[in-house]
Amino acid sequence: MPIKVLVVDDSALIRQILSEIVTRDSGLTLVGAAPDAYAAKRMVQEFRPDVITLDIEMPKVDGLRFLEVMMKAMPTPVVMISTLTERGADATLRALELGAVDFMAKPKLGVAQGMAEYAAVIVEKIKAAAHSRLGQPTQTRCTKHASMRYTGTEKLIGIGASTGGTEAIKDVIMHFPRNAPATIISQHMPPGFTTTYAKRLDSLCEITVREAHGGERLLPGFAYLAPGNKHLKVERSGADYRLTLDDGPKVSGHKPSVDVMFDSLAEHAGANAVGVLLTGMGRDGAKGLKSMHTKGSVTFCQDEKTCVVYGMPKVAVEMKAASFIKPLEDISDAILDTLEALGAGSRL
Repeated sequence: MPIKVLVVDDSALIRQILSEIVTRDSGLTLVGAAPDAYAAKRMVQEFRPDVITLDIEMPKVDGLRFLEVMMKAMPTPVVMISTLTERGADATLRALELGAVDFMAKPKLGVAQGMAEYAAVIVEKIKAAAHSRLGQPTQTRCTKHASMRYTGTEKLIGIGASTGGTEAIKDVIMHFPRNAPATIISQHMPPGFTTTYAKRLDSLCEITVREAHGGERLLPGFAYLAPGNKHLKVERSGADYRLTLDDGPKVSGHKPSVDVMFDSLAEHAGANAVGVLLTGMGRDGAKGLKSMHTKGSVTFCQDEKTCVVYGMPKVAVEMKAASFIKPLEDISDAILDTLEALGAGSRL
C-alpha cells in the first residue's frame, strides 16, 4: 500500500510544491494539505497519515507546539520542513528532540534541476520516515566513567550518523568524561545547521564540542563536528593528529561523508582509533568502517532495535565491519571501556 502523507505548511506555494512531489511518486499518496495546526489536527484524526511533512513557522500554533502535542497524543513520523537560518536550525534541532524523524530545507524556487534533486531527496526521506522507529527523548542516565584513567593524544574516536543521528550522537557524547579522547563526528546536515548543532552539543556535554575549521590539533576533551558541505578528515602531522577539510564532490551520496572520515582514520590512526556507526538511511559509513576494522580499529554499530532508521549500520553489519553491535544506551561505556583496555599513553 502507498504511504499516506499529510503536508502541513502555511505557504500555499510550498503546499503545492510538496503536494505535487508526493502525488508524482507511486509509492506515496497525498491525504491532505493543511495550512495551519488546527486543520492539520483534524486531518491527522481523519486520515491517520503514515508520515507528516511539517513546517516549523506557522501562524496561531507553530510547528514545534503542534509536534509536541501530537507526539504525545498520536505519535506519527514527521519530516520537518525548515528554513536555512540560525533560527530555523535551532527550531529544527528542538523538533528532533521532540521526536521528529528527519528534516529538509524548504525548496529553492525557480531552479528546475535543483527542484528535481530536491524532490528525490524529500521522497527518500518520507519513505525512510514511514519505516522508522519513533524514539523517546534522551533520558539522563549514569555512566561508570566519571573520568578516563588515561589522558593522551594517541587514541581517537570517530562517530558517523544520518537520520536520527542528532539525538543518537548527543546520547553518546553526553556521557563522555571531560578527559575523553579526541572525537571527530560526521552527521549528514546542511551548512549552517552544523554550527548550531555544535553549539547545542557543547552546552550539554562535559567535553568541548566545536564545528571543525581545519588545521586543529586533536586533543583530549574535545569533539570536532564536520561542517555542512565539507568532508572531515584526519591526517598525521609528526606525532600529532590534525584535521583537514575537503571540498571535493559528494562521496556515498553525501558531503560530509562518513566514509571519507572513516577512511582517513583507517589510514592514519588504524588500531589507535575506535569507529562508531549510528542510525541512518543509506549505506554511507559502512565501507569506511570496514576499512577501519581491517586496519585494526575496534568498531561499533548501533543495533536495529534502537536505530531510528536501520540502514547504515545494517549495511556495515552485513559487510562484517562491526567488532560489536550495541544498543544506543550501551555505546558510550563500551567505547570508553575499549579505550581504557587498549591503555592509551599520557603524551600531550
